[in-house]
Amino acid sequence: MTTNAHADPVTQEIVANALASIADEMATTIFRTAHSTVVRDGMDFSAALCDARGETVAQAVSVPFHLGSLPVAMEKLLARYGDELRPGDVYVMNDPFDGGIHLQDVFVFKPVFSGETLVGFAATTAHHGDVGGRLPGSSACDNTEIFQEGIRLPWLRLYAEGEPVEDVFKIISANVRIPRMTLGDLGAQVAACSVAERSLLALVERYGVERLQALMGALVEHTERLVRSEIASWPDGSASFVDYLDSDGIERVDVPIHVTVTIAGDEVIADFSESSPMVRGALNSTRSFIQAVVYQAIRAALSVEVPNTSGAFRPITVVTRPGTIAEVVMPGASSMRGVTGFRAFDAVNGALAQLIPDRIAAAGEGGNTLAIFGAERPTGERFVYYELVTGTWGATPEGDGNDGLANPCSVAANIPVEVAESEYPILVERYGLVPDTGGAGRYRGGLAIERAWRCLTDDTSLIVRSDRRAHPPYGLHGGRPGAPSLNVLRRPDGSEEELPSMFSTTIGAGEVFYHRIAGGGGYGDPLERDPAAVAADVAQEKVSVRAALEEYGVVLRPDGSVDEEATREERNARTS
Repeated sequence: MTTNAHADPVTQEIVANALASIADEMATTIFRTAHSTVVRDGMDFSAALCDARGETVAQAVSVPFHLGSLPVAMEKLLARYGDELRPGDVYVMNDPFDGGIHLQDVFVFKPVFSGETLVGFAATTAHHGDVGGRLPGSSACDNTEIFQEGIRLPWLRLYAEGEPVEDVFKIISANVRIPRMTLGDLGAQVAACSVAERSLLALVERYGVERLQALMGALVEHTERLVRSEIASWPDGSASFVDYLDSDGIERVDVPIHVTVTIAGDEVIADFSESSPMVRGALNSTRSFIQAVVYQAIRAALSVEVPNTSGAFRPITVVTRPGTIAEVVMPGASSMRGVTGFRAFDAVNGALAQLIPDRIAAAGEGGNTLAIFGAERPTGERFVYYELVTGTWGATPEGDGNDGLANPCSVAANIPVEVAESEYPILVERYGLVPDTGGAGRYRGGLAIERAWRCLTDDTSLIVRSDRRAHPPYGLHGGRPGAPSLNVLRRPDGSEEELPSMFSTTIGAGEVFYHRIAGGGGYGDPLERDPAAVAADVAQEKVSVRAALEEYGVVLRPDGSVDEEATREERNARTS
């Protein structure tokens, strides 16, 4: 009997919505109960439900990079414990070489049983503010091997038949700088899994185990059919694109991310095998993370709405080569692999823009910046302040890029200024959008965000992962690149030092770290932009009068209105 034998369309849609609601309830639980700002306020976490085979059947509105990595993590868990799963068990893992994506992202999965029958799994991932390692916050671009990055947990039981495995908790507590924070976030993940268990069992009571499992399987198959049908409508073809990281994590050097994307019938192949060999620093990515990147890029190009299930991944094949930046091998460091994922996403879009140009946006800011401050408070208590600076979008074929909205690969949020200043010895002295940073085009790229932090403690560890300084976000079809990023250290005596994209250093009380993310790339010829839209940008202080003329050929009167005749003459002169 096939799964579809139990799945009439109405019931399937009801169950799909119920599963999605459970996943969102999981995410809400983590948001409400997490301890660290990176999880609670930065929203760097995810939640999902899987069926008994490990297929994802629902995902919360959370980080796509996490969720696209779930199938590999689930595969590893089932290979290790598939015959030993028991009701009340909870499993934990963060090992990049056992299904994880870097040590800071801790996976917590809970099998859900109805009696002795496995119904499915509740799955969560959260980026922990500290998991040990050589520097506060654990993530550092200049880590050179995984052993510097923190505690490494292969798949382990965190709870055994409902009882905590105290030795595992003791090991974690002994290896992190702020046990209360780390264990608090871990507890939030466990709570979310328990919430999902209760709700999933309520569905079992309504539909029965066999029918619910059939409905979940049918949902995955339905998703696959939708995605295959959409891809089949795209023209067959192959295109390559190369984008670059600014650094190997240690010094300024171009690091190529090369991808060839092939559309063939109802399938897509993305081949990263010609990308850079593994780098010295911590930018190396796991294969599963690169898979998640490709899944998100293809998903974002779809015009049809599809359920958030692993069926969407089935028509997509990702090729990587071990020992490259796209597939780290032991003992490579990977704590800052996030920027590699963002750049791989931009590379896939650069290739897709040649194949399906009406579906693909110009490059965004290049991914959120990480700024991690760690020191001791005057009381002697340690703190780790984990800041995410996000984000802006490139312009699309239909409109301007979003200003101040998280990258399409992430739902991470900027930490509210009030939270940062009330919980940490930090002052946020500047925060806002930067005029003239969005790439010019028929549609303008989103504006860069700037943020400045004044440190109030001596001997403060500062770790920064940014990018897009040497290689600004690209524009498409005549659109201009966005403005590059910028890092500056301002000292109490007024002197300034420009810093590289990625670094680890120590700063003192009174010093100010200033960061500006890159602006989004533009789309289309800037001389085709509606002059009224340019005037509106000037009125809103997004574009200067100078840039209106130089970039767009728009002449404005003193009152801010468009001088249409002068603008026409200016644009004609440039195109003649």
